[in-house]
Amino acid sequence: MNVLIIGAGGREHALAWKLGQSPYSEHIYVAPGNAGTAQVATNVDISITNFEELAKFATDFNIMMLVVGQEAALVEGIADYFAEKEYLQHILVVGPQRAGAQLEGSKDFSKQFLLKYGIPTARYQTFTTDTHDQALEYLQTHAYPVVLKADGLAAGKGVVIAKDYEEASFALTGMLKHHKFGSAGHKVVIEEFLQGIELSAFVLTDGQEYVLLPEAKDYKRIGEGDVGLNTGGMGAVSPVPFANEAFMQKVRERVIEPTLKGLQQEGIPYSGFLFIGLMNYNGDPFVIEYNVRLGDPETEAILPRIKSDLFELFKALHDHELGQYQIEVDPRSATTIFLVSGGYPEDYETGKVISGLEKALPEDTLCFHAGTKQSQDGTVVTDGGRVIAVTGLGVNMEEALKKANAAAAQIKWQGRYFRHDIGFDLKKAPASKF
Repeated sequence: MNVLIIGAGGREHALAWKLGQSPYSEHIYVAPGNAGTAQVATNVDISITNFEELAKFATDFNIMMLVVGQEAALVEGIADYFAEKEYLQHILVVGPQRAGAQLEGSKDFSKQFLLKYGIPTARYQTFTTDTHDQALEYLQTHAYPVVLKADGLAAGKGVVIAKDYEEASFALTGMLKHHKFGSAGHKVVIEEFLQGIELSAFVLTDGQEYVLLPEAKDYKRIGEGDVGLNTGGMGAVSPVPFANEAFMQKVRERVIEPTLKGLQQEGIPYSGFLFIGLMNYNGDPFVIEYNVRLGDPETEAILPRIKSDLFELFKALHDHELGQYQIEVDPRSATTIFLVSGGYPEDYETGKVISGLEKALPEDTLCFHAGTKQSQDGTVVTDGGRVIAVTGLGVNMEEALKKANAAAAQIKWQGRYFRHDIGFDLKKAPASKF
């Protein structure tokens, strides 16, 4: 069966790599892809939101499965487009329609949903450009630190944790008045800061039944010690020490199942991944955000731990057999380190020649491309802020990190940067604390 993956990052490279292991995957295409996906699949130069061209390609190349990696395509309605065209309805689409994609496409929508269905989350208020002055007044009386979130999609960068009023008001005005995040910041959610350790939970669901995938913890800040600006993600660890059976049972009962029941009550169909950003707050899970696709860099850490055939898992989704599906997970740890362009997440240069990719990776390490492309002479160059994700596997987190760091050190380009402290907080906070 021919598969088309939508996206261009490390997540899509990891999906293509994993699906390529299935005997059921005849030919894998990635639109638009990168230099890494070209090694395991065929890249297709079509924008992720050019649904007409994607549909034509799917028809011409007998695509039977569409796996949507990037959220913008889902929020724009790619699943709706394929569902509405009779000649495309035979294609198995992994990804929710626009109504379900609102969970990620609008922070305000998701917060209202969480409160309506009694799912634990931080208290909040939403403000718009017209209520900018009221928002400033609200911030004057708010406890600090405080969290500000652009309502729409902002490539993982639309969140500011402000330590005082000066920082919060500057960020708020930047979003609402100076349009720092474009239309994504026309609304801003201001919510209380929850002190704890984050966790990313992932399920594949048909809206009724679900399979819980391995959990992960990602690291958003650019600087070591988790300081500096937010990024799309600088690394990830899976499994997470405190995510034991008791904690994950709370996640199932208090978060996942109420979410699915809420979608059912709202009459919102859902078929695809649901990524739930959680905070372990005094031993209880609180929802920070929903995403309607796999995370990046978490995908690069969790897919290498899934021993089951990913194609078969997607078929179980299509056949409404997830309730009977038993996923097999590698007990080893996986850690992912992202190599990024100098200056990221602010201004950075592209077109830098990458060296070290031709070297053999250390044992039990994997390299997933994100912001790369191949130049005309065959050289691989940088083409984004987050460039390469390196994953190491080991009997524990420390061993996995040692392997990932060794692999990361051999891949170089001018200005290349990566954090050396991924997993640092988990080392300081043993599972027994939770």
